[in-house]
Amino acid sequence: MTDLAALWDFDDPAGSEARLRAAADLAEGADRLVLLTQVARALGLQERYDEGHAVLDDLSVDNVEVAVRTELERGRLLRSAGEPEQARPHFEAAAGGAGEAGLEALHVDALHMVALVAPTEDQLRLTEEALAVARAASDPVARDWDASLLNNLGMTYADAGDWESALARFEEALAARERIGDDARTRVAKWMVGWALRGLGRREDALAVQTALKAELEAAGTEDPYVDEELALLEG
Repeated sequence: MTDLAALWDFDDPAGSEARLRAAADLAEGADRLVLLTQVARALGLQERYDEGHAVLDDLSVDNVEVAVRTELERGRLLRSAGEPEQARPHFEAAAGGAGEAGLEALHVDALHMVALVAPTEDQLRLTEEALAVARAASDPVARDWDASLLNNLGMTYADAGDWESALARFEEALAARERIGDDARTRVAKWMVGWALRGLGRREDALAVQTALKAELEAAGTEDPYVDEELALLEG
């Protein structure tokens, strides 16, 4: 099976599409079809929704993983096009199929998408359910979904004005990111902690987080306008 993560750069969907198409041209059977589901996803990220649906329409879904991925990417295309209600049945179908087949990472991915398109009053419960599935998984890829799910919970609490709960979830998400070992996403998780601290009125603590993050970015030879924006707010 092709390493899909190695072909993806979500900041460059056009480049990802080209790599995925090239890999699909060399692949056969279910591997080729899985790659084409990712081509559809890349097209959606470029807002080329009709083309994405056309790619999925042409796929044979006799293979369980291909069927699950087709439903999942169909849902993502619909959600990105502003049709969350139409997307939800596809995410639910993907979650059901993945759960029955023991495809743990896809199961958690689909559950997290169900939560994202659910009514606001259901999002916390559904995200917590997805988190429980991730934490109980044997597949490390599925378990690593905890970082994104904890961040989503933090955002939901923040949107509701519950900054204490938001901070707790963002701190858990940061610990998960540090465990996973992705430097860029770990820095985002640190920013979220600082943002929540400011939301709580703990400006000195927030300033310490963002100042340390700024130094870390400079040491890595990069920058983040969101960090600069927070520093301007905190130092002003």
